[in-house]
Amino acid sequence: MENINLTLGILFQLCQSLLVVLLAPLLTGWVNQCRAWLQNRSGPGLLQPFRTLRKLFHKDAVIAYNASPLFRITPYILFGCMWLAAAIIPIIAVDLPFSPAADVIALVGVFALARVFIALAAMDIGTAFGTLGARREMLVSFLAEPALLMVLFTASLISQSTQLPRIVEALAHHQFVLYPSLAFAGLAFVIVLLAENARIPVDNPGTHLELTMIHEAMVLEYSARHLALIEWASSLKLLAYISLGIALFFPHGIAEVGQWGALPLAIAVLLVKLTLAGAGLALLETLLAKMRIFRAPEFLGTAFLLAVLGLLIHFLLGA
Repeated sequence: MENINLTLGILFQLCQSLLVVLLAPLLTGWVNQCRAWLQNRSGPGLLQPFRTLRKLFHKDAVIAYNASPLFRITPYILFGCMWLAAAIIPIIAVDLPFSPAADVIALVGVFALARVFIALAAMDIGTAFGTLGARREMLVSFLAEPALLMVLFTASLISQSTQLPRIVEALAHHQFVLYPSLAFAGLAFVIVLLAENARIPVDNPGTHLELTMIHEAMVLEYSARHLALIEWASSLKLLAYISLGIALFFPHGIAEVGQWGALPLAIAVLLVKLTLAGAGLALLETLLAKMRIFRAPEFLGTAFLLAVLGLLIHFLLGA
């Protein structure tokens, strides 16, 4: 019986790994489509990211003559890190084989590793735009990572564990309780999600204006398969952050330990949550305006303040 459960666990882990890598471009297409509808446009369609990736994979890469091996290997490292992060977050079940690796501190480390490589690769060629984007990216991460850690620590204190599966079990599969600390942490997490994924108001993923771009400035020198992997990794990062938010704040519907029959329902619930989250993200980007880069510290400082307030409320009130 134990061997059967292990085999089923491996199969479902592979299913989740394949699911996230296919859902990521679809989620990006859904967000773009919702933004177009809200702006009274027809939009490019849900499958446009897949068409873009196919076009890029069929092109020949153009690489600068002074590019180092770091520049060439970074897209693969970036894609691998984002795929790993999205695959280990418990979004359909809490007892998958890779679940023990889903420690919140290690997860932040995976995101940081990918960021360091893309920043170094942006400066590798020596262009002004690449260096500008890398400096701005590190500024945003320097302010966003402490806020994200405070959010994760709040959930960890409630569940008495830094393991995401244990956090999901504590919040979803026990008596229903409203935690005021999680309300503040949730607001902080939304701000961090917008900043870390280069979304409005911190960055605009669809612009190439040198005065405002952050993420796009770092990838201007990439083309063909390298650019395809980076764009795919960006979609995976957005999916990973939304999945992390679902696991922390809306974990209901995730299958419990040993309940393999509940996985089809868990996948259906996940698709509904991602659909609503993508529509909400598009609505936020439509309502908000792009801010100046010098206002980003104030914006992310608010996220850190909200996260610390959530942590203090948990310590003072135990809720």
